[in-house]
Amino acid sequence: MVKKAEAKSISVDMLKRVGIADAEKRFNQYAFELSGGMRQRAMIAMALSTMPKLLLADEPTTALDVTIQAQVLDLIKSIVKEYQMGVIFITHDLGVIAQTADYVAVMYLGCIVESGPVREIIKNPKHPYTIGLLEALPDVNNLDAPLNPVPGNIPSPLERPSGCVFHTRCNLYEEGKCNIELPELKKYSEDHQVACLKVSTNE
Repeated sequence: MVKKAEAKSISVDMLKRVGIADAEKRFNQYAFELSGGMRQRAMIAMALSTMPKLLLADEPTTALDVTIQAQVLDLIKSIVKEYQMGVIFITHDLGVIAQTADYVAVMYLGCIVESGPVREIIKNPKHPYTIGLLEALPDVNNLDAPLNPVPGNIPSPLERPSGCVFHTRCNLYEEGKCNIELPELKKYSEDHQVACLKVSTNE
């Protein structure tokens, strides 16, 4: 338990560490008086004030423009290095994953369907959902090309499909197998695991 003056000192110091100018002034301002980037930095400062061993970042760059997003990601990476802490990123942004992660777990309806080193997963995806996510990204070399979204709709978590949770949207679907048997996460190669009944694994 710290006293009010000490708590303020720690807070102002953390605001400075995350790159907020005039930290003393910002400390006394309301959230609506700060820009989106400043609010994100202030949230990071709050999370770091207890010196955690693990930082859980849930969509840390949502609603930020690309410039501020890059600044926030650089900030998190520098803080991780300085404090020697681990970070779990939860995000739908594959660009963020490619820039920041060492290891990635792709989830669908709460189930891990593929995991491994981020470069391996991006360059050599095996699960149909991972492949679909990567194919849905815009082609920067052909901006006129149509987007290729994952077909179908996400089922309600309250009415989860039987068997493989992705079978209702999967192009590898096999009746009597995928809709009955729940696939296990198995080793495809060193450090690369896949949960798919139609992908050959090493287990």
